[in-house]
Amino acid sequence: MSIRISKKQENADGYMTGGGRIGYGISAASMTATWIWAASMYASATSGYTYGVSGPIHYGLWGALMILLIYPFGRRIRKVAPRAHTIAEVMFARHGRASQLMLAGSNILGSIISLTSNLIAGGALVSMLSPFTFSQGIIAIAAGVLLYTLWSGFRASVLTDFMQVILMLGAVIIIIPVVFFMAGGPDLFVTGKDNLTPQQQDFFSSDAFFNQGAPYIAAVLAYAIGNQTIAQRLFAVQEKYIKKTFITATIGYGATIIGIGMLGVIALYAGVEPMGGDVNNLIPQMAATYLPPILLCAFFVMIIGSLSSTADADLTALASIMMADIYGQNIAGKKYANPRVMIWVGRITMIVAIATGLYFAGSQLNILDLLVFVGALWGALVFPVIASFYWNRVTNVAFTTAVLAAMAFFLPVRFEWIPLVGPFAVVTDILATLGIGVVLGLMLFGFIGKRWSIIIGVATTIIAAPFAIGFLHTYPVLSGSLIAYSVSTIVCVAITLASKKEPFDFALIAKRTGDFDEAEDTDAINTVAEAEAVIEASESRTETFEGRA
Repeated sequence: MSIRISKKQENADGYMTGGGRIGYGISAASMTATWIWAASMYASATSGYTYGVSGPIHYGLWGALMILLIYPFGRRIRKVAPRAHTIAEVMFARHGRASQLMLAGSNILGSIISLTSNLIAGGALVSMLSPFTFSQGIIAIAAGVLLYTLWSGFRASVLTDFMQVILMLGAVIIIIPVVFFMAGGPDLFVTGKDNLTPQQQDFFSSDAFFNQGAPYIAAVLAYAIGNQTIAQRLFAVQEKYIKKTFITATIGYGATIIGIGMLGVIALYAGVEPMGGDVNNLIPQMAATYLPPILLCAFFVMIIGSLSSTADADLTALASIMMADIYGQNIAGKKYANPRVMIWVGRITMIVAIATGLYFAGSQLNILDLLVFVGALWGALVFPVIASFYWNRVTNVAFTTAVLAAMAFFLPVRFEWIPLVGPFAVVTDILATLGIGVVLGLMLFGFIGKRWSIIIGVATTIIAAPFAIGFLHTYPVLSGSLIAYSVSTIVCVAITLASKKEPFDFALIAKRTGDFDEAEDTDAINTVAEAEAVIEASESRTETFEGRA
């Protein structure tokens, strides 16, 4: 596929976003495949094994709903920046260099961690199901993904995503029921019941909600708003297909991830111990134990497809950041950026990113912790980013200070650098409780507007306060994520209200962002403009004729 779509002279805008002309089917498949990465499959199974039957529900359901909840923000972003390539590029047009580099830097870190996680997942799979070692596996997978993505960039990523998501969904439909019946079928829920704690047996487990569900709600909302792999597909799809694309991806992601997570639940009931004590080995271990050779091959394709679809998205995201934000705006400048140089900047970025991912993959970090950590980092950016697209008074100082303040509060709580006891515990509980209202308000804002989202957010905070204060600090992961939201919101709003700067004109964003290959796109733009003029003239003549008649 990569060879078939490649061009002798690639287009810089096509390399980053496909020129913003990708259709519904390809876009929906690419969004689904990108969200379904190997790490999410492994983490869902880990959640099922750790928290029981409610674990995958909390993991898959909230992740799916987050895709749906971000689409109204996506429509707003495309409206004010129809030809942008990265969220950081838009922040540069909205605020300036500081906010741009914050978003670009967080995405570089997030994409490297994501790439590393996918290589770890693939290496574990290869080492378990083949004669090759973990190191040989991650090298082979990294080389394969780089090979098909390097030349054509984003276009290669989205077109291969289409085939990968078809193979993934087909494999899931077959593999999960087979493993279930091979492990014992419905009788397993009776014979294996003793392997579960009361909390693991409870469908409404509080352990699962406070340790998995609630932190993941906050983490995934942040991931969806701030992550360049999602933003890239938002800028690539035709604007009229945004809603359909996000709804389709919501359904596809939820069904697949909840289904895969049930492998962890089956392993828990069956009393399976993860090989080497590493829960990352759980999915390939279940496949190797219960699947016949043909289905084992299908399983291998499913995991390789899922990790490849996200790994290539990370590569193209990193490439677009270096092309548009670093070279295009901070080194050459928008007016002087050479599209051909930009493409080679993107290709070199992919090679460096793969090498970095291979280096970090040797650490074999816990995937679930990585997801929560990266999501919480983006949590500090969520409110300032969203507010910047709707509130014309948000300033660069408010944006930057809010993010730094949120991180200053988040890190000591998340990693328990300061004991969460006494007055400090009370303060963290109050801030985390405010974070509950902020998260819920942001979720609803895109659908019901500012007034009602603020009312519901405030009401939720008041209702939750008697239960949450004195309690939330016992869950540092959840508290840290919620504090990142609340502190960034409080600081951003306070500085913005105190500012006397002139309101921002959102029309400037469209003027300050746009295609880098202007010479190649001029004819197409003129043609569209001329066509619209002809249509308007025709409609005017028709109205005149009807009036006379």
